[in-house]
Amino acid sequence: MKFRRQNEGEDSINLTPLIDVVFLLLIFFMVSTTFTKETHLTVDLPEATANAAVEQPQTIEILIGKDGSYSINGNTLVNQKLATLKRALTETSEGDTERPLLITADANTPHQAVVTAMDVAGQLGFIHLSITTKAPASESSDS
Repeated sequence: MKFRRQNEGEDSINLTPLIDVVFLLLIFFMVSTTFTKETHLTVDLPEATANAAVEQPQTIEILIGKDGSYSINGNTLVNQKLATLKRALTETSEGDTERPLLITADANTPHQAVVTAMDVAGQLGFIHLSITTKAPASESSDS
């Protein structure tokens, strides 16, 4: 019995359609994906490396708590309103805007509370404004 020999030619798979499908899938996922920019900030403020200033006798100190509550020279204000802060600062300074003003805020105080205190000081004409900071932990242990 005589069998026919099969053709020993190379069998090949055409990869062009496969590559086309992969590129189409890639384009589909690139177009349909939503790109969101997420930022996770970890801020632990304030710290500064400058030396502490010499305390002047007639300094007015505005203390801002973690919740944004205000205290001027140890007297806690009844609320956090701008008008209350302005009135208390005017009474404490007795109209003397040449006196140095020191703002001490908790590191977790809302930024708006500090900006409000600085804004009130600017509206009243205070020109000697300082913000209290602490030295970084690594620097204070080296000294």
